[in-house]
Amino acid sequence: MARIRWKSTKPEMLTRSAVQALGLRFRNHVDDLPGKPDLANKTRKWAIFVHGCFWHSHAGCRLASSPKSNTSYWTEKLASNKARDAAKIAALEAKGFRVLVIWECDVRDGARLKNALARFFVGAPSM
Repeated sequence: MARIRWKSTKPEMLTRSAVQALGLRFRNHVDDLPGKPDLANKTRKWAIFVHGCFWHSHAGCRLASSPKSNTSYWTEKLASNKARDAAKIAALEAKGFRVLVIWECDVRDGARLKNALARFFVGAPSM
């Protein structure tokens, strides 16, 4: 597991490129926000998390398989990941941030990524 990166992953890089193409400014991995969002703009109060389907247990996704060995460990680990994600998103929303979760499978399909970003930023005040 030491080889698993937590930042600058391919899905994250593709999401960054898509957000930059919309002409939006952001910071990466903002330390002083709950959960260190992958992309965030504190002035405009929005944050984006790019989640891997396996590590964050994306419901109904074929990429979120259940491990066949050591299932008790993995079940607990993945459940705690989901609980932590929910808490961090709630903390951001309590601070007035709009939060978007982009899934790895959405990034693989460029059209789904662009649609998700378009829906998220349509209601944003003066980008």
